[in-house]
Amino acid sequence: MSGVLLWVNCGPKENAGYLLGRVRAQRRCREWSGISFASGVSAFSSAIAEPSRSSEERVYEVVLKQAALVREQRKVTERALILDKPIEGDFTNGNLLNAAYDRCGEVCAEYAKTFYLGTQLMTPERRRAIWAIYVWCRRTDELVDGPNSSHITPKALDRWEKRLTDVFDGRPYDMYDAALSDTVSRYPVDIQPFKDMIEGMRLDLRKSRYNNFDELYLYCYYVAGTVGLMSVPVMGIAPESQASTESVYNAALALGIANQLTNILRDVGEDARRGRVYLPQDELARAGLSDDDIFCGRVTDKWRNFMKGQIKRARMFFDEAEKGVSELNSASRWPVWASLILYRQILDSIEVNDYNNFTKRAYVGKVKKLLTIPAAYGKALLGAQKMAKR
Repeated sequence: MSGVLLWVNCGPKENAGYLLGRVRAQRRCREWSGISFASGVSAFSSAIAEPSRSSEERVYEVVLKQAALVREQRKVTERALILDKPIEGDFTNGNLLNAAYDRCGEVCAEYAKTFYLGTQLMTPERRRAIWAIYVWCRRTDELVDGPNSSHITPKALDRWEKRLTDVFDGRPYDMYDAALSDTVSRYPVDIQPFKDMIEGMRLDLRKSRYNNFDELYLYCYYVAGTVGLMSVPVMGIAPESQASTESVYNAALALGIANQLTNILRDVGEDARRGRVYLPQDELARAGLSDDDIFCGRVTDKWRNFMKGQIKRARMFFDEAEKGVSELNSASRWPVWASLILYRQILDSIEVNDYNNFTKRAYVGKVKKLLTIPAAYGKALLGAQKMAKR
């Protein structure tokens, strides 16, 4: 994988400066009937201060705040016109902002091919915005999982968070930042899920075990559930949807949790070789297993039974996620379905490998991936037809 430091430094400084001015000029007022974008931050901070609450309760409070922002957006019909308005203006230096979005698309196409193809059905404006969010998430993940991860310190993550704040304030550092800064000026995207993802990176620096699923759930929210909360405002909720905004956000959160649980189950052996165990310690103990069993890579009946339970839970989150996909804007459903179907098939592959996720990597072959695209498209169309009949 390409190192994030390459991405951070690409592009001449004068280009970033030009984009900085352009993004600032485009920044609009972001108040929605008295709702402050800082409300999500304070709510989550207060939730963290109450350790007696479960992780799901603490995360749900963030969900409610994000849903409130989008709910207000849906009430303002004038805003809908702005959301699908093309990026405009006479750009010098080769239309740099458009070039920044195009660069984000290239990164998405290289590292998330199936998802990238799915975004082709979205409107150009929404598609570009999703690319910008994807690139920021990838760069953030690369900080702790990329080739330069050994040099990353908590202070480096603090600087990355400060940079994020600057991006939301219209002060991008490079072309990728400029694309994201423009995106958050056009859509009611809150900064809190982005900050929470950085918090997940901090956990990776200091924590390699999770005592129970409550702890693991919070980690999964930080590193993956946040992506759903970032994306819903851009993907949009179908005007004809009768579902509550909160339920759509819950489904998006569930998809992120399901994807991360799948990553964890797929990468047990790889993580063990790095000294990490992302499985609930209490559940391992109840199954008669320990870290030693994982480090030794023993596929026993105990391990198979344990894995069956873990896979069942991941599938439950996928089932929850499915409830919300059909409520999204019709043009946004295809890439989400593609991601959901693809990741569910990884769980199938673990089973095919007889639960040996120590030395065998579960993956979806090229043929199945290609078949995923029309299958996802079919589900997207079916969802649109069902909604039309309501």
